[in-house]
Amino acid sequence: MSINSDLFKGTLSTILLNLLEQHGKMYGYEITQKVKAITDGGFNLKEGALYPALHKLEAEGLVETSSEMVDGRMRKYYELSSDGQTAALNKMEEARAFIKSLQLLLNLKPALQ
Repeated sequence: MSINSDLFKGTLSTILLNLLEQHGKMYGYEITQKVKAITDGGFNLKEGALYPALHKLEAEGLVETSSEMVDGRMRKYYELSSDGQTAALNKMEEARAFIKSLQLLLNLKPALQ
């Protein structure tokens, strides 16, 4: 089942910060494929949403970039700054609290831990 894109957009920065916190340095296509794999195709992260979100995080000082030559092509990598590491932890706590409240409001059973 595909997830509503409006719900996805509202959590994109949290998703990106968490992925980078868990996996370290990643490049754009790698991020899209990781999201697809983790959600078994439920989230389809398109470049049109990914790169503006990454650029916003970079402008906020939460993500740093570097470039490397890979197979004759330049690849841009994204990784958390020290402020980004703190933000990732804070965003995850906010997300957990939100999900807990949402489960109560919608009378959903909590996900298995």
